[in-house]
Amino acid sequence: MKHLTRSAAIAALVLAVGISCGQPAATLAQSPLIGGCPIFPANNVWNTPIDTLPVDSRSAAYVGSIGANAAFHPDFGADPSYGIPYKVVPEGQAGVNVIFDYDDQSDHAPYPIPSPPPIEAGSDRHILLVQQGTCKLYELFAARQQTDGWHAGSGAIFDLSSNALRTDTWTSADAAGLPILPGLARRDEVLAGEINHALRFTAQRTRGTYIWPARHEASDITDMNVPPMGQRFRLKSSFDISGYPAYAQVILRALKKYGMILADNGSNWYVSGANDTSWDDDALNTLKQLRGSNFEAVDESSLQISPDSGQAKQLVEDSKRVAPGSADQGQQATYTIQIVGDGAAASLSDTLPADLSLASGPTTTPASVSAASYISATHTIAWNGSPADALIVQITYTVTVERATTGLIANTATVTHGGAPKDLTAALIANPLQNFLPALRR
Repeated sequence: MKHLTRSAAIAALVLAVGISCGQPAATLAQSPLIGGCPIFPANNVWNTPIDTLPVDSRSAAYVGSIGANAAFHPDFGADPSYGIPYKVVPEGQAGVNVIFDYDDQSDHAPYPIPSPPPIEAGSDRHILLVQQGTCKLYELFAARQQTDGWHAGSGAIFDLSSNALRTDTWTSADAAGLPILPGLARRDEVLAGEINHALRFTAQRTRGTYIWPARHEASDITDMNVPPMGQRFRLKSSFDISGYPAYAQVILRALKKYGMILADNGSNWYVSGANDTSWDDDALNTLKQLRGSNFEAVDESSLQISPDSGQAKQLVEDSKRVAPGSADQGQQATYTIQIVGDGAAASLSDTLPADLSLASGPTTTPASVSAASYISATHTIAWNGSPADALIVQITYTVTVERATTGLIANTATVTHGGAPKDLTAALIANPLQNFLPALRR
């Protein structure tokens, strides 16, 4: 029994180190793709998780304003009269000039409107177009074709490779001055099992102001208990989604991780989705069980880098990991150090323990940053740089285990950002089975 207890303890230690040191650290998610075009960079605010951000101080008031007991409602489904359609058009699609009602806040350029165009049913009559090749997003509000050509209430053009926001105080095809397409739930995402961006929703009453990343307001209300345009909400982490269909759970997970952005005046708690006659209405209807009280407002001000940019600070931390989490004498293991840029000067010093020798590396990515070096005299990996905000620098190197006995080898690197040093430690077990396997055979 004594030998079994000892072996079980060592095995548990091997498992624990393998889990803590061998798993990849968090990295930037990939941008959603439509027509081969990224829907804004991966570090755009639409594509940034907000599940760990603090609750807004006015959350209860905002939820009460929209309706704590009001039902959540997916404003899309198999009925073609619901949802907002979009279309991918080829790079060679001819553009047409559009006459705007809100001319001074609209983008003037030919819009590649196909024939027939996809137009949202109802009074909003949105047209959303992604042009391949140029990867530009064209959005129109209240679009209609008349004898003298195309007219629209307003129009906006977005460069999908850029984080630039619209001119401050300008509307778009949406009241908040935001793009519409990035906030739509799409059936292909649900079928793939993940929505990796925020959703768009509406409320009947919005305050006559806006917060980042919104650019425009559409109300005269001054009540501070009413949410402004651009306010972000999320489904509470405590909300149990296990009883919902898997189809609906994809949307619920997105509402917890990415939340939804208040983008227009409309029905309370109505979340937007793409027009698709193949939506599973039975699954979507289960979402109507949610109430406003299941949501909370989020303070995402800490994500803002510039008021005129949608780039968001990424909640990814400096880290160090090793894989595999254990190795015998003569075997190799690879360390990866991740440093998240904040625009300031940063440095790294990582001295290898005597039980490890450098086998290869260091390799530094991306190529745009300075390379790490190895100082053989002191067995130290060194790096200096000033990576831009949210840029993730990875330094990877492989070692050979020299130790002949069992035990933990802790390898600590020191990273300094703006004069504040931080220790990053990863540990592996040397020769994990060497001492207790003979005991198991007895």
